[in-house]
Amino acid sequence: MIEIITIEDKEKIERIKNRNKENFELALSRVAPIVKDIKTLGDKALFRYIKKYDCFEASKNNILVREKEIKAAYKKVNTKKIEAIKKAKENIERYCRLQLPIELIKEAEEGIRLGWLLRPIEKVGCYIPGGRFPLISTVLMTVVPARFSGVDEVIVCSPPRENNYELYVAADIAGADRIYRIGGAQAIAAMAYGTESVQVVDKIVGPGNIFVAAAKKLVYGDVGIDFIAGPTELLILAERGNPSFIASDMIAQAEHDAMASSILVTTNKNLANKVKEEINVQLKRTKKISFASESLRKYGAIIIVSKLDEAIEFANRFAPEHLQIIVDNKEKVIAKLRNFGSLFIGEYSPEAAGDYASGTNHVLPTGGTARFRSGLSVFDFIRMPSIQELSKDGLKKLKETIETIAYIEGLEGHRESIKTRFER
Repeated sequence: MIEIITIEDKEKIERIKNRNKENFELALSRVAPIVKDIKTLGDKALFRYIKKYDCFEASKNNILVREKEIKAAYKKVNTKKIEAIKKAKENIERYCRLQLPIELIKEAEEGIRLGWLLRPIEKVGCYIPGGRFPLISTVLMTVVPARFSGVDEVIVCSPPRENNYELYVAADIAGADRIYRIGGAQAIAAMAYGTESVQVVDKIVGPGNIFVAAAKKLVYGDVGIDFIAGPTELLILAERGNPSFIASDMIAQAEHDAMASSILVTTNKNLANKVKEEINVQLKRTKKISFASESLRKYGAIIIVSKLDEAIEFANRFAPEHLQIIVDNKEKVIAKLRNFGSLFIGEYSPEAAGDYASGTNHVLPTGGTARFRSGLSVFDFIRMPSIQELSKDGLKKLKETIETIAYIEGLEGHRESIKTRFER
């Protein structure tokens, strides 16, 4: 049963915030040999780990999902599902279009032109968790912005599953070039270093379990990654609201897995009690409650605060992945909010809308990393190298500044490279 606590219950709050840290260190030690083996031995090690962890007899002949399998999958997926996938893709593309920057070169002052170019990353690998159900939404959230950004080659890795028709269709609609039946840390290592069957990529994106997250941390530097994603979380900041709506949003977030966290922070004691009652009522009539009940009990909370500013301060410290606000003066509250992965405003902006169809990306920073990182976007797939073009007169304006700083730093070659251009 979810607890009602106050902001003073620091032990409970810290347990929620740090729920993944100890386990993550253990995961790193378990994953390191897998990454090393695949980097060194390629397919030989990859196939061995696929058999061990996914109980799938992998080979060069079956690790890649063939074109005929994708075509056959379309016949297994009904029209309603296909249309839903296409509609979600359109909405994600629409949002990507709003984000996409433009190339720019502009005269900063006479003789000095500055700017940047846009250069898409060449090869991207998208990891799609397997779990209990195929996460076709994550296929769309990773592949669509990569393809929209102009990435040359996009591959998908997901654990081998029988009858994985919806995932194959979603990956095809999103624009993936290849789909591999590989899960876990072994998928991350294969994409990072390449094997005889899997081509190396330049960047890996997408969420996953703790072992996937650990593997991404280990390969970072050899390839790029989006970020280290931990268990999912939702924080609802509410002065008022429909208890049934709030309870359903908290349960929806909690059903992801046993480590998920759903928190309500409110100034309204009556609302707190009603939400707690509603959670219990809804859990009893919900079929798939195994994870939801456990995560709400362990890592869920209803926190009562004395004033709204206290709730805002807590939200900024917690830096949640998903932040929903139901308040009287939204503009005033939004102006004070600083740290969150994605913001949902009002009772009719549930987190599920962002997960699936509004168009914003659901691959978001967790565990407080929203303090320094935004969610996945077109910017993850585009490099913006700077450019400069100086005339002789433009360089002359900077000559003394450059020479002086070069002298301070003791870099005589830098200084001479400027001086020589103005010597007779």
